[in-house]
Amino acid sequence: MMGIKENYEAVLKKIETVSSGRQIHVVVVTKTHPAELVNEAILAGAKIIGENKIQEAEDKLPAVEGQVRKHFIGHLQTNKAKKASELFCMIQSLDSEKLACEIDKRCEVLGRVMPVLIEVNISGEEQKFGINPRDVHGFIKKVSGYENIIVEGLMGVAPFVDDETVVREGFRKLKQIYDRYASEFRFKYLSMGMTEDYMIAIQEGSNMVRIGRAIFGERN
Repeated sequence: MMGIKENYEAVLKKIETVSSGRQIHVVVVTKTHPAELVNEAILAGAKIIGENKIQEAEDKLPAVEGQVRKHFIGHLQTNKAKKASELFCMIQSLDSEKLACEIDKRCEVLGRVMPVLIEVNISGEEQKFGINPRDVHGFIKKVSGYENIIVEGLMGVAPFVDDETVVREGFRKLKQIYDRYASEFRFKYLSMGMTEDYMIAIQEGSNMVRIGRAIFGERN
């Protein structure tokens, strides 16, 4: 059985085969995994880790060692914005003006500017989080007015289906939105692709993938 280091290196090798020489940022998704395994991933070379839950991150992150960037990638409730602003160097899941306002307020107190990605609902499923694709431009215009937030790109989750064509279509749609507004808003990151679909996402233009299971194995 391969360990975390071997798994991480295997993921990087796979990425190389589809990235056409582009830099792809790998966010190692560490939810439900203890700090000692996270530290193992960091020793293996992980530069960014991603957490989904504030409470878990609050308990775990003090024991995480080494130079690593910490991203929040889960759905963020407004009442957790204060803690998220303290713990993380990027929030990848901004999806409401109310949340933007709260992050801005908290970051003003902390004396920092929070890089964020706008979560876009590319699946069309109502139960999924994210901004409706047609509202993206107006939303970013509003959020760009906040002094303590900087929009650095977009994030999306593909539909959970077995049909690769549907998955690819979702990623393609998000890349088109990204390209449409990238120069206006100076985007840096298009975060799309997880363990089951990151290769497709990269082929469709992603430059940031969020991978947990392919590195840590199945969660207990």
